[in-house]
Amino acid sequence: MQQFQRRDRPEKREINQMVFGTRAVMEAIESGREIESLFVQRGLSGTLFAEFKALIKEHNIAYQQVPIEKLNRITRKNHQGIIAVISPIIYQNVEDLLPSIYEKGETPLFLMLDGVTDVRNMGAIARTAECAGVHAIIVPKKGSAEINPDAIKTSAGALFKIPVCRHDSLSKTAKFLIESGIQLVVSTEKTKESIYDVDYTVPSCIIMGAEDVGVSDDLIRISDKLAKIPMFGEIGSLNVSVSAAVVIYEAIRQRNIS
Repeated sequence: MQQFQRRDRPEKREINQMVFGTRAVMEAIESGREIESLFVQRGLSGTLFAEFKALIKEHNIAYQQVPIEKLNRITRKNHQGIIAVISPIIYQNVEDLLPSIYEKGETPLFLMLDGVTDVRNMGAIARTAECAGVHAIIVPKKGSAEINPDAIKTSAGALFKIPVCRHDSLSKTAKFLIESGIQLVVSTEKTKESIYDVDYTVPSCIIMGAEDVGVSDDLIRISDKLAKIPMFGEIGSLNVSVSAAVVIYEAIRQRNIS
């Protein structure tokens, strides 16, 4: 409990740093800084912009094309049509984490978030995952919640402690996990099997989806297990952060009694 109390006071590293201007953003990328989000003005052209496009392609950085009005709302300074937000965390790769988990003699437990875009849900999920000892959270580069001060605050600092792995394709990452002996368990209502019928004592990755559309069909097709949280009320659905907590702690319960 004390570790969370220490993070009640805002820390400088919780503030996403904004970098703007073509050269400045290019230098940030070349220095290895993690880009949380990148906004590029529509219609930009020229030799320098061509160099910029080549650089972000080389580093596989996603960006949003936006009207200049949006950039001007972000900052009134000379942004030259390009604004980047630097992430307060360093993203990792699950391929690099997995060997060390096995080397420690631990049973991997991952959490994959497919289309979870609300930053407060992200923060709440990260807090639960860190408390439960989940080895890492896996998210896509596109269509995931931004790790910003709101997410950090909601996580009570957990996003500084639990590894967050960001990958281009969740399907490819899921296939890697399967090849590595990890069971994929999708939390979905599209099944009759309960989360309590699944064996989580084996290496596992729990997959949660967005509240409106759920987990993508691509992930459902390759998963080992589909499992739902039993519902007995009239509403029939839970917030994704609550759902994640229910499934994660069923896994922890099984592992602690096995």
